[in-house]
Amino acid sequence: MALYSRQRWRRLKSRAWTLPRIARGLRLFFPMTRDVMGGRYRPVPWKAFALMAGAIGYLVMPFDLIPDFILPFGLLDDAVIVSWLLARVDEQLDAYRAWQDGRSR
Repeated sequence: MALYSRQRWRRLKSRAWTLPRIARGLRLFFPMTRDVMGGRYRPVPWKAFALMAGAIGYLVMPFDLIPDFILPFGLLDDAVIVSWLLARVDEQLDAYRAWQDGRSR
């Protein structure tokens, strides 16, 4: 039982960076979109756009894995899936982050 608790605690600790990653991805996604639309950043990160569209689509779509009217679980499934997608958006923005850091020097 103690081994199971330690493994579970390690798993939770490894996911502690999820919220900061989501915030960092959201802060960077919109300036990246402006740079792509303005032609300043050329390698278009299509996967980041697809993941963001998927996150927004899942939030507004009336059909979910668990319907929203099942209150605690319906909203929880939205939060888990959307946060997972937004964390993946942050991963896709590494090249843009490096480009932006090089430009600011």
